Amino acid sequence: MRYRQQELYFGKGSQQRLGKKHVVIVGIGALGSVSAELLCRAGVGKITLIDRDYVEEHNLQRQSLYTERDIGQAKAVAAQQHLDQINSSITLISHVTDLSSQNISLLDGDLVVDGTDNMETRFLMNAHCRKNKIPWVYGSAIRDEGYVKTYLPTKDCFACTFSQGQSFETCDTSGVLNSITHTIASMQVMEALKLLLGKKPEQQLLHMN
Repeated sequence: MRYRQQELYFGKGSQQRLGKKHVVIVGIGALGSVSAELLCRAGVGKITLIDRDYVEEHNLQRQSLYTERDIGQAKAVAAQQHLDQINSSITLISHVTDLSSQNISLLDGDLVVDGTDNMETRFLMNAHCRKNKIPWVYGSAIRDEGYVKTYLPTKDCFACTFSQGQSFETCDTSGVLNSITHTIASMQVMEALKLLLGKKPEQQLLHMN
Protein backbone atom coordinates (compact mmCIF):
# COMPACT_ATOMS: atom_id res chain seq x y z
CA MET A 1 0.00 0.00 0.00
CA ARG A 2 2.82 2.37 0.80
CA TYR A 3 4.34 1.86 -2.66
CA ARG A 4 1.00 2.39 -4.37
CA GLN A 5 0.40 5.63 -2.49
CA GLN A 6 3.82 6.85 -3.54
CA GLU A 7 2.96 6.12 -7.16
CA LEU A 8 -0.30 8.02 -6.76
CA TYR A 9 1.63 11.26 -6.26
CA PHE A 10 4.98 10.70 -7.92
CA GLY A 11 4.43 8.30 -10.78
CA LYS A 12 5.30 9.33 -14.36
CA GLY A 13 1.78 10.58 -15.09
CA SER A 14 1.64 12.67 -11.93
CA GLN A 15 5.03 14.20 -12.69
CA GLN A 16 3.87 15.21 -16.15
CA ARG A 17 0.77 16.84 -14.68
CA LEU A 18 2.83 18.81 -12.16
CA GLY A 19 5.07 20.01 -14.97
CA LYS A 20 2.08 21.75 -16.58
CA LYS A 21 0.94 23.53 -13.41
CA HIS A 22 1.47 27.13 -12.28
CA VAL A 23 1.70 27.92 -8.55
CA VAL A 24 1.82 31.46 -7.16
CA ILE A 25 3.44 31.94 -3.73
CA VAL A 26 2.70 35.19 -1.88
CA GLY A 27 5.35 35.91 0.74
CA ILE A 28 8.75 34.21 0.42
CA GLY A 29 9.66 34.22 4.10
CA ALA A 30 9.55 31.49 6.73
CA LEU A 31 6.66 29.58 5.13
CA GLY A 32 6.87 30.69 1.51
CA SER A 33 10.58 29.96 1.05
CA VAL A 34 10.15 26.38 2.27
CA SER A 35 7.02 25.89 0.14
CA ALA A 36 8.84 27.27 -2.89
CA GLU A 37 11.77 24.91 -2.45
CA LEU A 38 9.57 21.82 -2.00
CA LEU A 39 7.35 22.68 -4.98
CA CYS A 40 10.43 23.38 -7.09
CA ARG A 41 11.93 20.01 -6.18
CA ALA A 42 8.57 18.34 -6.87
CA GLY A 43 8.74 19.63 -10.45
CA VAL A 44 5.89 22.14 -10.59
CA GLY A 45 6.34 23.64 -14.06
CA LYS A 46 5.95 27.32 -13.23
CA ILE A 47 6.32 29.13 -9.90
CA THR A 48 5.66 32.84 -9.37
CA LEU A 49 7.25 34.41 -6.28
CA ILE A 50 5.78 37.62 -4.79
CA ASP A 51 7.43 39.48 -1.89
CA ARG A 52 8.43 43.09 -1.25
CA ASP A 53 10.83 42.32 1.63
CA TYR A 54 14.60 41.91 1.77
CA VAL A 55 16.69 39.20 3.44
CA GLU A 56 17.90 40.14 6.92
CA GLU A 57 20.32 38.29 9.18
CA HIS A 58 17.64 37.42 11.75
CA ASN A 59 15.58 35.74 8.99
CA LEU A 60 18.18 33.02 8.49
CA GLN A 61 17.25 30.92 11.54
CA ARG A 62 13.89 30.05 9.97
CA GLN A 63 14.26 30.84 6.24
CA SER A 64 16.58 28.03 5.20
CA LEU A 65 16.52 28.76 1.47
CA TYR A 66 18.69 31.84 2.06
CA THR A 67 22.33 32.23 3.12
CA GLU A 68 24.44 35.06 4.57
CA ARG A 69 25.37 36.09 1.03
CA ASP A 70 21.70 36.97 0.40
CA ILE A 71 21.46 39.55 3.20
CA GLY A 72 20.22 42.84 1.75
CA GLN A 73 18.89 41.22 -1.43
CA ALA A 74 15.18 41.07 -2.30
CA LYS A 75 13.74 37.76 -1.08
CA ALA A 76 11.90 37.06 -4.31
CA VAL A 77 15.07 37.57 -6.36
CA ALA A 78 17.32 35.58 -4.00
CA ALA A 79 14.76 32.77 -3.88
CA GLN A 80 14.56 32.65 -7.67
CA GLN A 81 18.34 32.36 -7.92
CA HIS A 82 18.54 29.50 -5.42
CA LEU A 83 15.56 27.65 -6.91
CA ASP A 84 17.04 27.89 -10.41
CA GLN A 85 20.12 26.06 -9.11
CA ILE A 86 17.88 23.35 -7.64
CA ASN A 87 15.72 22.80 -10.74
CA SER A 88 16.65 24.72 -13.87
CA SER A 89 14.00 22.96 -15.98
CA ILE A 90 11.07 24.91 -14.49
CA THR A 91 9.95 28.51 -15.07
CA LEU A 92 10.54 30.90 -12.17
CA ILE A 93 9.17 34.45 -12.05
CA SER A 94 9.86 36.90 -9.21
CA HIS A 95 8.03 40.13 -8.33
CA VAL A 96 9.52 42.46 -5.72
CA THR A 97 6.28 44.15 -4.74
CA ASP A 98 3.37 44.32 -2.33
CA LEU A 99 0.28 42.47 -3.46
CA SER A 100 -2.49 45.02 -3.96
CA SER A 101 -5.73 45.55 -5.83
CA GLN A 102 -3.66 47.11 -8.65
CA ASN A 103 -1.56 44.00 -9.31
CA ILE A 104 -3.92 41.31 -8.00
CA SER A 105 -3.87 39.57 -11.39
CA LEU A 106 -0.41 38.25 -10.42
CA LEU A 107 -2.34 35.57 -8.53
CA ASP A 108 -3.78 34.11 -11.72
CA GLY A 109 -2.48 30.54 -11.84
CA ASP A 110 -3.63 27.05 -10.97
CA LEU A 111 -3.07 27.48 -7.23
CA VAL A 112 -1.99 30.10 -4.67
CA VAL A 113 0.10 29.31 -1.57
CA ASP A 114 -0.05 31.76 1.33
CA GLY A 115 3.32 32.64 2.86
CA THR A 116 2.31 36.01 4.29
CA ASP A 117 1.85 37.21 7.86
CA ASN A 118 -0.61 39.91 6.83
CA MET A 119 -4.36 39.46 7.28
CA GLU A 120 -5.24 42.31 4.90
CA THR A 121 -3.32 40.58 2.12
CA ARG A 122 -5.04 37.28 2.88
CA PHE A 123 -8.49 38.84 2.59
CA LEU A 124 -7.43 40.35 -0.72
CA MET A 125 -6.19 36.95 -1.92
CA ASN A 126 -9.37 35.26 -0.74
CA ALA A 127 -11.64 37.69 -2.61
CA HIS A 128 -9.71 37.36 -5.87
CA CYS A 129 -9.40 33.59 -5.65
CA ARG A 130 -13.10 33.12 -4.96
CA LYS A 131 -14.03 35.42 -7.85
CA ASN A 132 -11.68 33.70 -10.27
CA LYS A 133 -12.16 30.15 -8.97
CA ILE A 134 -8.55 29.65 -7.88
CA PRO A 135 -7.90 27.36 -4.88
CA TRP A 136 -5.43 28.55 -2.26
CA VAL A 137 -3.69 27.10 0.79
CA TYR A 138 -3.56 29.22 3.95
CA GLY A 139 -0.74 28.80 6.45
CA SER A 140 0.45 30.60 9.57
CA ALA A 141 3.01 29.90 12.30
CA ILE A 142 3.94 31.62 15.55
CA ARG A 143 6.04 30.51 18.52
CA ASP A 144 5.58 26.69 18.52
CA GLU A 145 2.23 26.33 16.74
CA GLY A 146 0.66 26.83 13.35
CA TYR A 147 -2.40 26.43 11.14
CA VAL A 148 -3.14 25.15 7.63
CA LYS A 149 -6.35 25.21 5.62
CA THR A 150 -7.21 24.69 1.98
CA TYR A 151 -9.76 27.10 0.52
CA LEU A 152 -11.73 25.91 -2.49
CA PRO A 153 -13.48 28.77 -4.31
CA THR A 154 -16.88 27.09 -4.49
CA LYS A 155 -16.88 25.63 -0.96
CA ASP A 156 -14.84 27.72 1.48
CA CYS A 157 -14.29 31.35 2.37
CA PHE A 158 -11.45 32.76 4.46
CA ALA A 159 -13.78 35.49 5.74
CA CYS A 160 -16.02 32.76 7.19
CA THR A 161 -13.12 31.35 9.21
CA PHE A 162 -11.53 34.61 10.32
CA SER A 163 -13.11 38.00 10.96
CA GLN A 164 -12.03 41.06 8.99
CA GLY A 165 -10.96 42.98 12.08
CA GLN A 166 -9.07 40.07 13.63
CA SER A 167 -5.38 40.76 14.25
CA PHE A 168 -2.54 38.28 14.72
CA GLU A 169 0.97 38.29 16.11
CA THR A 170 3.85 37.84 13.68
CA CYS A 171 7.14 35.95 13.74
CA ASP A 172 9.02 39.23 14.11
CA THR A 173 6.97 40.37 17.12
CA SER A 174 6.57 37.08 19.01
CA GLY A 175 9.23 34.75 17.63
CA VAL A 176 8.86 31.32 16.09
CA LEU A 177 10.64 27.96 16.11
CA ASN A 178 12.17 27.08 12.77
CA SER A 179 10.86 23.52 13.14
CA ILE A 180 7.21 24.67 13.19
CA THR A 181 7.59 26.89 10.10
CA HIS A 182 9.08 23.97 8.16
CA THR A 183 6.34 21.65 9.40
CA ILE A 184 3.51 24.02 8.45
CA ALA A 185 5.03 24.76 5.04
CA SER A 186 5.41 21.03 4.40
CA MET A 187 1.74 20.52 5.26
CA GLN A 188 0.80 23.34 2.88
CA VAL A 189 2.79 21.72 0.08
CA MET A 190 1.13 18.35 0.74
CA GLU A 191 -2.27 20.01 0.35
CA ALA A 192 -1.04 21.86 -2.75
CA LEU A 193 0.13 18.63 -4.38
CA LYS A 194 -3.24 17.02 -3.69
CA LEU A 195 -5.01 19.89 -5.44
CA LEU A 196 -2.62 19.99 -8.38
CA LEU A 197 -3.04 16.25 -8.94
CA GLY A 198 -6.81 16.26 -8.61
CA LYS A 199 -6.94 14.61 -5.19
CA LYS A 200 -9.22 15.56 -2.31
CA PRO A 201 -7.59 17.97 0.18
CA GLU A 202 -8.28 18.28 3.90
CA GLN A 203 -11.30 20.52 4.47
CA GLN A 204 -10.82 21.27 8.16
CA LEU A 205 -8.64 23.97 9.70
CA LEU A 206 -5.59 21.98 10.80
CA HIS A 207 -3.76 23.02 13.98
CA MET A 208 -0.24 21.89 14.86
CA ASN A 209 1.28 22.48 18.32
